[in-house]
Amino acid sequence: MNIVIRADASVTIGSGHVMRCLTIAKKLRAAGCDVAFWMERLEGHLIDYVAQQGFRCIEEAEHAQLYIVDHYGLGIEWERSIRPFTKKLAVIDDLAREHDCDLLLDQNVVPHFATRYDGIVPAHCVKLLGPTYLIMRDEFIEARAKLMPRSKNVERLLIFMGGTDPTNETMKVLEALKNHHFAHVDVVVGNGNPVKEQIAAICHERAYHYHCQIDYMAQLMIQADFAIGAGGSTLWERCYVGLPSSSTIVADNQSETTTLAHELQVTINLGWHEHVTAETYAQLLQYIAVGYMSENGLQLTATDKPNAWCHKVLELIT
Repeated sequence: MNIVIRADASVTIGSGHVMRCLTIAKKLRAAGCDVAFWMERLEGHLIDYVAQQGFRCIEEAEHAQLYIVDHYGLGIEWERSIRPFTKKLAVIDDLAREHDCDLLLDQNVVPHFATRYDGIVPAHCVKLLGPTYLIMRDEFIEARAKLMPRSKNVERLLIFMGGTDPTNETMKVLEALKNHHFAHVDVVVGNGNPVKEQIAAICHERAYHYHCQIDYMAQLMIQADFAIGAGGSTLWERCYVGLPSSSTIVADNQSETTTLAHELQVTINLGWHEHVTAETYAQLLQYIAVGYMSENGLQLTATDKPNAWCHKVLELIT
C-alpha cells in the first residue's frame, strides 16, 4: 500500500507537524505500507532528517492509495485538487476547518471536541477526535507503562519550547534561571532552532544538560519533576507521562487547548508569548506548585488502545 504524507517544517511553521507525521509513518511502515513524505525546502526544513529515518522524500504529487495531509496552509481547495492522485484522503487538523476528506484526526481536548467537525466534513468521513486518538511514539507508551509515583519536590527541570522555538522562549527561560538553582536542568532544542549554538554555550557554562534533535524525549520526561514548555502536541506528551508543566501559547492553534488544559489542571497556562517575559518565568520558578497535575494528566490521556488511530487508517485503505 502506497501512502504519501504532505507536511512541512520551517523556522516559522515549526517541526511539530512533520514530527507527529513521522510517528504515523513509522507505524504504517511497520504494518507493511510504503510511505513517502512530500515536503517543501523551506528554511528550517526537516527533509534530510526524514530521509535519515528511512523515508523517501518527494517534491511533487504522485499517485498513491492514501494521502495524509497535516498542514495549516493547505485547506479544502488543495484537498479537492489532490483527489485525482489518490483513492483516499486523510487530514490531521487542530483548528476545526472545513475539509473534503475520508478520515479526519484531531487529537486535541477542546470544548465540544466530539461535535465540532459536524457539518464541515463529508457525511462518510471517519472522525477520530479527542485524547483516545493521541499520536504517541512507542517510547512514550513504553515510558507510561513503567511510571513510578512522582515527587512533589522540583529538583529536575526540563525545558523544551518546540523544535524551532520561533518566539525564543528558551532564551527567556535561561535568563530567568540565572537566579534559581535546580539539581539537574535538561534543555532540549531542535535542529531548526536559529540560536541553538548560543543556547548550547549557556548550558555548557552553567553545567546544564543540552540536547539537540533527540529521540529520547520520553526518558527525559519521566526523569523530570517539572517541565517548562509550549502548547501543542508536546503538551499531550507531558500529560501522557504525568509530567507537571507550564505551557506558553506560541501559536494560534494552541490557544484553545492550552486554556482548557489549564482549567482541567493538567498544566499551568502562562498565556500568549507576547506577554510572557523572563520575569514571568522567574516568578514561575520561584513558586512552582505541581499539585495534582500528574494524576490529572494521566487520567485525561488514559486509553486501553494506544495509537488506536493506526487501525482506523489501515481500515480505510484495505
